[in-house]
Amino acid sequence: QVNLMESGGGSVQAGGSLKLSCAISGLTYDSVCMGWFRQVPGKGREGVASIDTDGVTDYADSMKGRVTVSQDNAKNTLFLQMDSLNSDDTAMYYCAADFKLFRCTVEVLAKRGDFASWGQGTQVTVAS
Repeated sequence: QVNLMESGGGSVQAGGSLKLSCAISGLTYDSVCMGWFRQVPGKGREGVASIDTDGVTDYADSMKGRVTVSQDNAKNTLFLQMDSLNSDDTAMYYCAADFKLFRCTVEVLAKRGDFASWGQGTQVTVAS
């Protein structure tokens, strides 16, 4: 069973930074696609960034230029560094993981939907 657990969320002032972490366990695939998504109440889930086990990254326009996705393969941990945060970034942030079939992008991971494994989310609140 694959488990993902996010941490690092919290409250921050506009212009500030946060680094989210996602501890992943139970993955048995050699090639994995991982990513970050966010969601606010009443809206659909929005992709933020993805990364595969080779370190190839992809960023959605939503936060491009202000976020960096990375991984620590030895510790099975996914990270999302977020800078220059604003109130529009307030959301629940989720990490996801799935096997990588051909390529790994935010769009590909999003389309996997419930076939991918998801964490419970960590809340990020940006005060203006």
